[in-house]
Amino acid sequence: MNNITLKGITWNHSRGLLPMVATAQRFSELHPHVHITWEKRSLQAFADFSIQELAAQFDLLVIDHPWAGFASKTKSIIPIDDYLSPEFLKDQQVNSVGASYESYTYENHQWALPIDAATPVASSRPDILKDKGLSLPKNFEELLALASQGLVAFAGIPIDILMNFYTLCCSLGEDPCQAAHEVISQEIGVKALTMYRELAGNIDPANFRRNPIQLYEAMTATDTIAYCPFAYGYANYARNGYARKLLHFHDMISLDSKTNLRSTLGGTGLAISSQCEHKELAAAYAAFVGSENCQQTLYFESGGQPGHLSAWKNEEVNRQSHNYFSNTLPALQRAFLRPRYHGSMFFQDHAGDVVRDYVMHGGSEHKVLAELNKLYVESKTLRA
Repeated sequence: MNNITLKGITWNHSRGLLPMVATAQRFSELHPHVHITWEKRSLQAFADFSIQELAAQFDLLVIDHPWAGFASKTKSIIPIDDYLSPEFLKDQQVNSVGASYESYTYENHQWALPIDAATPVASSRPDILKDKGLSLPKNFEELLALASQGLVAFAGIPIDILMNFYTLCCSLGEDPCQAAHEVISQEIGVKALTMYRELAGNIDPANFRRNPIQLYEAMTATDTIAYCPFAYGYANYARNGYARKLLHFHDMISLDSKTNLRSTLGGTGLAISSQCEHKELAAAYAAFVGSENCQQTLYFESGGQPGHLSAWKNEEVNRQSHNYFSNTLPALQRAFLRPRYHGSMFFQDHAGDVVRDYVMHGGSEHKVLAELNKLYVESKTLRA
């Protein structure tokens, strides 16, 4: 049998790279004629760089679900449901963490397997809170009080600012991007922007240069940040020995002391390039990675953040992560599934800058919403 090499591209973090390397190694041990290599790219490139260009260079791609509409339009990756059994796909669907499986379903096809699940959740340094005699905030008023002491941070680069704006809109009772020509109503949009700006007034400006990874590194490397109200969760930081200090992760605050914030779904999926010469074999590897057994064991133990619900409920997985998964699962289950139409990535790439500029410097909320609406309408006109 001829030796076969598959090339994969993922993102640059222990959570993104190490489980792919580990699963590739084990798959090759089970299939000695197969060699799978993985390269990594930055988190920003993961969010921004076109999968069409990556699919021309790699067989396997770890992707973000907003690319689903683009994938369907360009056919740069294959519908993975053409290569996997209905029984396996049904298991994936039934064991989806929130809308993770659905997030890669577009125009009646499955464009990737949800191997990783995430959404913004809250995190804390229990040691700092204890030393200062403070407790976790329960609502927005308590969050502002904690922030006024200089102890709060959130990830503030454009993409995360936009996702958190979505979170505030959803939590105020209206999901963004549901209308044809308006991102959000004036009433909800103004209210969400005003709240966001009020919170940001007590945040160190350094946080506007941080993605979630950089935020968690700052929370664990220094002793200045006690609490983050919302950032895409990373279970690695809840595991012994990963960072200088341990983070605990929680469900988020409520706005009304009744209903918790509803954040914006993230996570990653494993997709196959349409130019891959060994699609059946690539699909077999994808099924191996996404399987219940692998997700609960090898994938998690290698630093991964599983996308299979059984892993989130697994007692040993939770023991090793100080209950990261059981604590944050409610947030995943109610998370908002953001737009995935073909031009949605154009809107996402530009809208974050608009909201971030306002959150940092203030200005007219109505002007911000008008600029968002203009970008939104333009994104709907884009063609492949």
